[in-house]
Amino acid sequence: MKYIILFFFLAALGSIITGYILENEWSQKLIGFGVVGLFVVVFPLFSYYRWKDKDLKDYMLTKENLDKMREREKKS
Repeated sequence: MKYIILFFFLAALGSIITGYILENEWSQKLIGFGVVGLFVVVFPLFSYYRWKDKDLKDYMLTKENLDKMREREKKS
């Protein structure tokens, strides 16, 4: 999965750089496709890859988590 993400990232980055280097009628489209590729393909894939085995409750501010944080502060 990380190699797929890396491939799409490099493809999008290459498209953006190529769009800036080349000065023709497609340069703005290359930059646009690179940006869209980053935000529509790369970012969601990366987010899914990093969060797939995590429990969402560990990152939410619930009463139990707030109590745990307060207990840790008292110990410090």
